[in-house]
Amino acid sequence: MDNPSKFINITHGYLTFEQAYEKILLFIQKDVRAPYLLSIGTDSHVHQQETKFMTAVHLHRVGKGAWGCVRPYIVNRAIRSLHEKISLETALSQEIAMLFTMEKLEKIQNLLLPHIEHGADFHFEIHLDIGQKGATKDFIQEMTGRITAMGLDAKIKPDAYTAFCYANRYTK
Repeated sequence: MDNPSKFINITHGYLTFEQAYEKILLFIQKDVRAPYLLSIGTDSHVHQQETKFMTAVHLHRVGKGAWGCVRPYIVNRAIRSLHEKISLETALSQEIAMLFTMEKLEKIQNLLLPHIEHGADFHFEIHLDIGQKGATKDFIQEMTGRITAMGLDAKIKPDAYTAFCYANRYTK
C-alpha cells in the first residue's frame, strides 16, 4: 500500500490506471469472441487506527477466467458509522468507474463488436457491498440510486462479488 494512487495486480505489481486499462485490452484481445463483464466494487475493513478501503476492477471472461487489480485507499481513523463507510465505498467505486470514459468503453466495445455473432458481449457494472439481509439493507435505495444516476447498473449481494469477495480479500 505504498502508493494509494496506483493499482495493484498480483502478477504485474503497481500499475497506473492507464497501464491497468491496457492490461484489460490485452486480456480481451486474447479472446474477442467471449462475453465479458467489467465490474468495480469496493470493500473496507475498520482497524484500530484506520479504515482500509480496497476498490477492485474485475474483468470476467465469462466461463474462461478473469483479470483484476485493486486500488487501496486509507482513512486515518476508524470509521464507526456504517452509513459513512458504505457511502465512501460507493464513492470510491464511482470514482474509478468515471475513469472508464466513453472513449475507453467504446474501444473495448469496438474490439468485440465484429464478433457478436460468435458470442462476444460486454457489460459494465458497479458492485456494492450491501444486501437485503443485515444492517446495509437500509442503504440499498440510496446507494444503487447513486450508481444508476450515472447510467450504470448496480449489483448488490449476492450478485456483487467484486466488492464482497474480490476486494474483500485485500482489506485485512
